[in-house]
Amino acid sequence: MDESESQERHHDKMEKMMAHTKELEELLDQIEKNTVQANCFTYNLVAIRTNPDLTNAMKHLEDAFLRCKEQMEKKQEELVME
Repeated sequence: MDESESQERHHDKMEKMMAHTKELEELLDQIEKNTVQANCFTYNLVAIRTNPDLTNAMKHLEDAFLRCKEQMEKKQEELVME
């Protein structure tokens, strides 16, 4: 019986270790994603600060997008009303 209990404990330890390994892998994946996002954010900040025209162009694109979105919503409402 001692040998089977020992094997059972060993099996339980292995299951726990595998669960911890999976959790660590998931945490590492999340850290990698966060690192990529932080790098992109930093790059964007540097690009905007070194080129003020880029800020103006982005604002112009955002305004155009919002106008387009508003027109699309109006057209959709008109189609629904018909």
